[in-house]
Amino acid sequence: MPAQLLAIARVTFVESIRQPIYVVLLLSVIGLLALNPAISAYTFDDDNKLMIDLGLSTVMLAGLLLAAFSATGVVSQEIESQTVLTVISKPVARPVFVVGKFLGVGGALTVAVWCWSMAFLMTVRHKVMSSAADKFDWPVLALGGAAVIGSALVGAAANYLFSRPFGAALARSLAVALGLAWFLILMLNRRWEVQPLHTDFRGDLLVALFLVLQAVWIFGAVAVAASTRLRQVMTLTVCLGVFILGLTSGHFFGPWRETSLAARLAYNLIPNLQFLWTGEAIMQGRTIPADYVGWATAYSLLFVAAALALAAALFQTRQTR
Repeated sequence: MPAQLLAIARVTFVESIRQPIYVVLLLSVIGLLALNPAISAYTFDDDNKLMIDLGLSTVMLAGLLLAAFSATGVVSQEIESQTVLTVISKPVARPVFVVGKFLGVGGALTVAVWCWSMAFLMTVRHKVMSSAADKFDWPVLALGGAAVIGSALVGAAANYLFSRPFGAALARSLAVALGLAWFLILMLNRRWEVQPLHTDFRGDLLVALFLVLQAVWIFGAVAVAASTRLRQVMTLTVCLGVFILGLTSGHFFGPWRETSLAARLAYNLIPNLQFLWTGEAIMQGRTIPADYVGWATAYSLLFVAAALALAAALFQTRQTR
């Protein structure tokens, strides 16, 4: 069973990063994050706080969209085309198939969120240019731009010389190049002088991005569950519904969960994404405790497990012929 699970996860991961929508969203979000410093330069307060809030929001919403499109591409379409029959007739247990699909989709989502996180952290280092006296952070522009352009060239070369999918090669290259570029940027100040790594290191933002990644994992599990019965548009609708209700469940259901059974069920069954959103804490300069991160991680993993159990149940009774 572990060998079958890993094989399904590996194939699903490769299929996910090969999808054209994966590459489009990957590059589009990096471009949006690069524009955040310019978009955030028109507040009457701290522009950099708005940029951080916009960046975290962009990563979470983009993760939701990518989860929905990736899951339908590797689950729903396989069921509709009946190619899933070649897998579950091996025999491979249907729950193993569902969990393997999630692991593959989750791996692809993790790579995307990693790339977006590196781009986001670079914009935080660059900061908003609120006045004409502010200067460009050339290490960020040069190294970040070189990472993106170099990755595109690597993807093109891999496609032209070795007939490898451009999207997969680009995603892998970006994950390595952006991480290396961020590390080098931490070593250099704006004047290209070597500085201690901790000077511009933002551990609070890494924690916030880690919690956002967990929210994206929840979206991925929900998308896999929905894709066992629904097609792309409806899967996206379900994910958007979970996103909206997850951000507002504490407001709509929380105050009445002690007096109303319906409110209690809704509050407990809908993932409360506010637990995974620490943007307000960062804006107020608060430290995120390690035990909070641990409990939030456990909360996320339990919801992922519940969504996968639902997915296995839905797929178990799905007629694939």
